[in-house]
Amino acid sequence: MLSAPDISHLPLSSAAPTAAPLGQAHTRRLREVYRSAGWPCQDMLEIELLAAGLLERVASSTGCETLRLTDPGVACLAASLASNRFSLSKHEALVGLVAGEMVRAGRITWRGVALRAQLPPATDGAPVRWCMAKPDVFSIRNTSVAAYVDPIVHEIKVHRSDLLGDLRRPEKRAAYLDLGGECWYVLGADTKGRPIASPDEVPAECGVMLLNNQRLVVARAAPRRTRQDLPFGVWLALAKATPLPGLADDEQGLLGCDALDAANSESTQKGNGP
Repeated sequence: MLSAPDISHLPLSSAAPTAAPLGQAHTRRLREVYRSAGWPCQDMLEIELLAAGLLERVASSTGCETLRLTDPGVACLAASLASNRFSLSKHEALVGLVAGEMVRAGRITWRGVALRAQLPPATDGAPVRWCMAKPDVFSIRNTSVAAYVDPIVHEIKVHRSDLLGDLRRPEKRAAYLDLGGECWYVLGADTKGRPIASPDEVPAECGVMLLNNQRLVVARAAPRRTRQDLPFGVWLALAKATPLPGLADDEQGLLGCDALDAANSESTQKGNGP
């Protein structure tokens, strides 16, 4: 029978080891434990959560051991949810600002619509690939000529880590470029009001907009790509989706009154009368 090794001769550190910082993986595990029956996984994440006092072991009368969130664990999970809601609201606010600008420019605009995009072949001679892309804002020109739709994609980023992760995915960017004649990255600001990245960090095939005092500023124009028409699959997806509303009713009414007044004035000048 093997005996435990003797470690009494090993030198001990004068400082106690510090616990590893908790990250998103720990928060996800807390959510999983809270939603489940609490069966242990017995991995490193669980050890760190137990050591941090966010989880506790509970023994049943049958001898089975389960996990349960402690009060600090529930507080940690609540703080994470609040942070996620804040990040989401910050992102959605900037998406709304960009979409509103497109609507005011007279464009037909969608938020978060899923569209089928074509990717270049992985290797020479290989078939083309297809994927589903979901740009934050997609808009086309309000026209009756299919060749003049001028599709534009806006991708919104409010966190630097999210932007850098996105830039490491060239296939996602290629899908956006396939969908739009122009592709823009709209960069939010950090807590000090500074842009989360410089325009030079975004690939040259994309334009860059910055958020400055709640206003959008063009830092670098997007190269315009010639696109004759949108594929039928994209048209079908747009037909199923609901675009953002255009002018408000009162504005539309004023526009109608101005047009009617102008027509009446022209008719009066010609001597036709109302």
